[in-house]
Amino acid sequence: MGYLTGKVSFITGAGSGIAQAAAARFAQEGAKVVIAEINPELGRNTEKKVQDQGGDALFVQTDVTDHTSVQNAITQAQQHYGQLNVLFNCAGGSVAADAPVTEVDLSVWDHTIDLDLKGPFLCCRYGIPALIEAGGGTIVNVASAAALQGNFPAHVYSTAKGGILSFTRALAGAYSKHNIRANAICPGVILTDRVKKRFGLNNPTQDQPGSDADSEKMPSADNMGMQRYPFGVGMPKNIAAIALFLASEESRMINGATIPADGGLSAY
Repeated sequence: MGYLTGKVSFITGAGSGIAQAAAARFAQEGAKVVIAEINPELGRNTEKKVQDQGGDALFVQTDVTDHTSVQNAITQAQQHYGQLNVLFNCAGGSVAADAPVTEVDLSVWDHTIDLDLKGPFLCCRYGIPALIEAGGGTIVNVASAAALQGNFPAHVYSTAKGGILSFTRALAGAYSKHNIRANAICPGVILTDRVKKRFGLNNPTQDQPGSDADSEKMPSADNMGMQRYPFGVGMPKNIAAIALFLASEESRMINGATIPADGGLSAY
């Protein structure tokens, strides 16, 4: 028996990065996984990889910033699997043009708030009724270590992810009576392909679903200019493992919590 045996998990952004690693890990632990991804090629790729490893996965093209798309995706998940038990809001990201409030272009505000804050809001708006119908469940939101740092220079991303923390606490307080828990993870720098490209690392190779990449192969914190990370930067599978714990009954006493997963950065 896996930690999520018999559960149906809806994972946004699962065509790549942390969410792709989570899709594989959740499936390994017995979950039926809905790959909610805007890019059809990436979504089908993750679906196939999970299925090739013996997992049960369904790709549903989803734009988390569009309410009709999200509503349809949740409906498809329920119709295909009959229920919904886990909502993992992982789609999101920052842009290089983000900057302090007096300098940032307003288009960055619109894009970032839509993706990083409105997206999880819409997924909860339409996903929570499905969780209630199933008798309860878990919500895992991805925030960021940026939400815990007052000196983070990307003000829009920091604002959006800070909003996720307050939103998560509000969900936890409002829906515990329906047997729904909500918690948030605050990753630091995680070596997804997107992050590797931003740091100019050669030959970015994303953690494959279910892989056990050797931590010694990761660039050092010094090489990435991340000397403040006491335990170095992380891999997608590291955050996927935390999401699995929060999604499972192993964490039944945790609700409304913020979990820093930044190698100790926010503690120093």
